[in-house]
Amino acid sequence: MDHWQKSSYSGEGDGNECVEISTSPTHVSIRDSKAPTRATLTLPTPAFTTFLDALKRTPETR
Repeated sequence: MDHWQKSSYSGEGDGNECVEISTSPTHVSIRDSKAPTRATLTLPTPAFTTFLDALKRTPETR
């Protein structure tokens, strides 16, 4: 997995970067776009889908 896409929530310019993902048919990898050489989190595609669904159900806290 070497094609990384920045989150649509990341804005333009410095300081607005968020996360990037890279996908394969079986896995999704996630990394910090400000520190791309650091560790990545890789999940099987079904687990990533469950993860996203859980995030959508979680209320924001600020």
